[in-house]
Amino acid sequence: MAGSLEGLKILLPESRQLDLFAALLEDEGAVALRCPLLRILDLEDTAEAEAWIDQFAAGHFEDMIWLTGEGLRRLLAIAERMGLRSDFVDTLARVRTITRGPKPARALRELGLTPSLAAPTPTSQGVLDALAGQDISSRRIGVQLYPGDGGTPLVTALRERGATVLPITPYRYASQTEAQEVADAIRALAAGRIDMIAFTSSPQVERLVEVAREADLETQLSQAFQRARIAAIGPVVEEALRQHGVTSIVRPKTSFHLKPLVYAIAEAWSAR
Repeated sequence: MAGSLEGLKILLPESRQLDLFAALLEDEGAVALRCPLLRILDLEDTAEAEAWIDQFAAGHFEDMIWLTGEGLRRLLAIAERMGLRSDFVDTLARVRTITRGPKPARALRELGLTPSLAAPTPTSQGVLDALAGQDISSRRIGVQLYPGDGGTPLVTALRERGATVLPITPYRYASQTEAQEVADAIRALAAGRIDMIAFTSSPQVERLVEVAREADLETQLSQAFQRARIAAIGPVVEEALRQHGVTSIVRPKTSFHLKPLVYAIAEAWSAR
């Protein structure tokens, strides 16, 4: 695959693995342009997370739903500062864990654990499908959320089935970071000066749409989505894009990680 991305200018929204993703693309000849769309930060006030961890470590939960690997790692870091890391991990090994996709499953494996249940598709609906047919009406379920409203339908659906749901959002986004730079990137995509944008999380999509709205660039973003090639790491991101009218999406077929995404991008670029 060496040199298979020669000539490609690709925009990469900020992510935890941004440098690794950029390096994989640059090794194949692409020009990777970093875009400060989202930056993940620690909570400014951890009081709510600490109270949640106290309940979790004390064994008050029966199920734990993990939507992101970042969420597990951030809660673990807070638990460590509280002196509760061992209690947290011990409890995590006892409760039934449900993961939405490969990233939280990978975070569990880093602790020597495996999910009790894995969503058949890496979406909130997939989590509900994993619990289909089970009586959860008397269960206390922790749900690790990410910033924004993306997890609200999941929490609502669980409560409608009678579960006691205890959600926690253990990190925040610096979503206002460099909004002007993001607006300039939208203009460059619409004008054809950038060939592709690759998304690795659905909040990146939502923030891009939000910046376009704030900067009165919704028409340009629509043009960008039509003109540039759009890549997504997996079905969660693909669904977020489709909700905003994107119909042609490059993504791995089965394995939703960075290297398969690079292979999919290379295949699309060579077939242009």
